[in-house]
Amino acid sequence: MPPVRIRERGKTKKGTLKRLIKELFKRFPAQLIVSALCIIFNIFANVCSSLFMGVVTLTLSTGIQNGLNPLVDPVPVKYLGIPINTTVTNLIIALVIIYTIGVFASWFWNRTMAIVTQKFMNVFRKAMFNHMQDLPIRYFDTHAHGAIMSLYTNDIDTIRQFISQALPTTLSAGLAIIFSFTVMMMQSIWMTLVVIFCAFLMLLNTIIIGGRASKYFIKQQIQVSVVEGDIEETIQGLKVIKVFSHEEKSKQTFDLKNEQLRKHATSANIAGNTMMPINGNIGNFMYVLTAIMGVLILVIPGFKNLSLTSYREIAAADFYSIITSFLMLSRMFSNNVNNFSQQVTFIVMGMAGASRCFDLLDEQQEKDEGYVELCHIKKNLDGSIEETSEKTRDFAWKHFHKADGTTTYTEVKGDIVLTDVDFAYNPDKTILHNISIYAHPGQKIAFVGATGAGKTTITNLLNRFYDIADGKIRYDGININKIKKDDLRHSLGIVLQETNLFTGTVMENIRYGRLDATDEEVYEAAKIANAYDFITRLPQGFNTMLSGDGANLSQGQRQLLSIARAAVADAPVMILDEATSSIDTRTEKLVQDGMDKLMKGRTVFVIAHRLSTVQNSNAIMVLDHGRIIERGTHDDLIAQKGVYYQLYTGAFELE
Repeated sequence: MPPVRIRERGKTKKGTLKRLIKELFKRFPAQLIVSALCIIFNIFANVCSSLFMGVVTLTLSTGIQNGLNPLVDPVPVKYLGIPINTTVTNLIIALVIIYTIGVFASWFWNRTMAIVTQKFMNVFRKAMFNHMQDLPIRYFDTHAHGAIMSLYTNDIDTIRQFISQALPTTLSAGLAIIFSFTVMMMQSIWMTLVVIFCAFLMLLNTIIIGGRASKYFIKQQIQVSVVEGDIEETIQGLKVIKVFSHEEKSKQTFDLKNEQLRKHATSANIAGNTMMPINGNIGNFMYVLTAIMGVLILVIPGFKNLSLTSYREIAAADFYSIITSFLMLSRMFSNNVNNFSQQVTFIVMGMAGASRCFDLLDEQQEKDEGYVELCHIKKNLDGSIEETSEKTRDFAWKHFHKADGTTTYTEVKGDIVLTDVDFAYNPDKTILHNISIYAHPGQKIAFVGATGAGKTTITNLLNRFYDIADGKIRYDGININKIKKDDLRHSLGIVLQETNLFTGTVMENIRYGRLDATDEEVYEAAKIANAYDFITRLPQGFNTMLSGDGANLSQGQRQLLSIARAAVADAPVMILDEATSSIDTRTEKLVQDGMDKLMKGRTVFVIAHRLSTVQNSNAIMVLDHGRIIERGTHDDLIAQKGVYYQLYTGAFELE
């Protein structure tokens, strides 16, 4: 099935911001409320410090004019209509206290948000990973693996930037703009109009250049994913690249993608780096214009009369203190408008990344309506069976009957029956047609056919990686739809054509088939798979560490470990999908002997291109385009002189 693309980074689902904030508050309500209060305290302290500078200037100038020592003598003044009678020393002490409160509040909310961000990322990643574990195989068949990987790297990082930087900075800047603007309006409407005009220019610059920067930053993130995917693909296929001498072609392909990344990144950074200096210079321009307007108000009667505050009642020296305070507030206003505009890109990218991550979390998990369970049993002398908590190697299907409330136990033997099974990955194209197979305990059933004939699809249906469209599959007489998926899969041992080994010791990789297996059982499984000899020759034997999917082993050795993993599972049904495809002829004979011992009393399904590995099968199914066109033993099919006979004699190849 062709992979489909995960939501593009630039596309944001409606309600993503609300959902992300809700997730944050659900997990860290106290920390976020305290952080918000600290931000308010910090902004309040900054605004108050600006006002206090005006009061200090006014008190100092008034005290000196009246022949007082303002450091120790209280000076009665009126600032913005509020009477004040204190010393400059007390005002400076109060100013220090205000700054201290602001510094502490700033430190506390930054520290708290850093902790909250990392905790949330930890919880969010786990939620994504845990949810992903329960998604159906269909999801991974229809989504590019590189795109899924980028969710845990690039998209998660955009969320981190949003929570740790954009969210608190936006709140802080927004409150600072509101508080400072309110106080400026109280001081002078004319000087505030200058600030509004310059703020409009800054906003216009943010919309034009900032919008362009956001667009290119999103393109940059998309291209980063493309480049990462190309690197991953190159590393995985490096041997093929070298075998066919495609190094130069690979370099050219990477250069094109990397050059595209450079272009997007350059455009993004040019726009981003241009926006901030322009806004900063508009802020400087505003500072000068505000000072000029303050002088005009002071010296031109018409301006003074139209001011919001009645400056006619205060002296020129008093007004200087108001200008001083206003200029500090205007600087605070412009800086925070600049900070606010700077967060636009991080907000857009964060919401796009969060939207993609939520898409994963919204994917419907694998449904399991089964109720028949796999349980351990012990056999009594009279032949009856009963459930036990002991870890025996005998199992039964525990079947609760809703109709009469009774529970029956059916011993697990591995009797598999497929009756008229149809299946389609997509509704418009049926893959399997009327598949009927009867596999009794101890039988070996082989599937033969060209690539795409439907061999592996049949085994995927046995695992219930996919559900059939029509027909029935029964396991020991029980419809597999009634069996819990985990219990069903515990009863199946499987060796895939593509071997997957995990970082850990050889012992741990084999024990992956059954986590409660003893060391002796692991050794026995390795002997069955004929892997014991080569394992004991490794530097640390069974304690040898494997990494990089077992890169320090040969392909055949990796396959032997995979077979040993299935052997230790000791399941009543074994599925071998090209299990010996990467093993030489001599090793294949050894493995085949081990498999013969392993399948005794068990049902075995074998998919193989090497017809020599299926000659001793109880039944061989020849598939073509999802249909069984021939069935029988090796001798029967040879006698029929049909497709199997032609394959066996080399008249034509499987492919």
